[in-house]
Amino acid sequence: MTDIALDLPLLHAGKVRRLYALPDGNILMVATDAISAYDHVLATPIPDKGAILNQLSLWWFDQLSDVPNHIVSTDVPAAVRGRAVVAEPLDMVPVECVARGYLTGSGWAEYQRSGTVCDIPLPEGLVDGSRLPEPIFTPAIKAPIGEHDENVDYATIVALHGPELAERLRDLTLSIYATAEAIARGKGIILADTKFEFGLRPDGTLVLADEVLTPDSSRFWDAATWQPGVALPSFDKQFVRDWLTKESGWDKASDSPPPPLPDEVVAATRAKYVEAYEKLTGRPFAA
Repeated sequence: MTDIALDLPLLHAGKVRRLYALPDGNILMVATDAISAYDHVLATPIPDKGAILNQLSLWWFDQLSDVPNHIVSTDVPAAVRGRAVVAEPLDMVPVECVARGYLTGSGWAEYQRSGTVCDIPLPEGLVDGSRLPEPIFTPAIKAPIGEHDENVDYATIVALHGPELAERLRDLTLSIYATAEAIARGKGIILADTKFEFGLRPDGTLVLADEVLTPDSSRFWDAATWQPGVALPSFDKQFVRDWLTKESGWDKASDSPPPPLPDEVVAATRAKYVEAYEKLTGRPFAA
C-alpha cells in the first residue's frame, strides 16, 4: 500500500509514513509499503513492508515499556489496520539520535579518514564490522526529503538544543540501545546501530516516537555469521541497494530517478523484512 485515501486531513507525507489529523487532537500514523534508497523513494513498493515495520515497532515498544512512547491506541480505520497507530502529538526534536555499537557504514568511512566517528576518537586497528569498546552516541541533523542527514558531533547538539536536552537525548538513546542490543543478541541478531526520534510533551517529558528498531531504522546482522572485516549482509533493503548499484545500470550520481525493481528483488527484500520480524518477535508475520 503506497496510495492511501483517508477522509482525514493530511499533516505530513514522509518517505514511508503519512500523518493524519484525528478529530480528538491525536495523530494517525500510517506506514506505507514505499521503500527508499540513496535518498530516492522508489516507484516499486515492497508488499507488506509498512505492516511489518508497524508491528515490529509495536513489539519493541512493549519490550521497552519503561520508556515513555507516543502510542495512544492501535484502534485505527479498517483500511489501514495493522499498518497504523494512533499517536499523541509531540514537539518533535529535530535530531536523529543514533547509537552505534559496531563500526560500519558512514562511521567506518569517517574512521578510515580520521580515526573518529562524529569526532569521537576510537582505538586503532578496528575494521569494518568491529564491535566498539562501548556504544557511542553519534547524532545527525535531519535533512529535507531527498537530502542526506548530516552527521554532527555532540557539541553541535548542545549548541542547538542546550546542554540539558542534549544530555537527555544522549543518555536515553544509549540506554535504549543497550536494552535492545541485549534482547536482539538473545534472538541471534546483532544490533549494529540504530536511530531513534524523540518528542517532548508539554510537561517536558522526553517521549520515544516514530518507528523504533526496525530494519529501516537499524542495522541488523546475523550473530552466527558475524565476522569483522568481511561483508556482513543485513536484514533490510540491501538487495535493493545492490541491484540498483551493481545490476540496474542506474547512476546514483545522476538526476534520473531509479528504475522500477524486478520481481525477484522485491520478493527477496520482503523476505528479509519478514525474517527480521520473525527472528526478533518469535512469531510468524501476519499481514
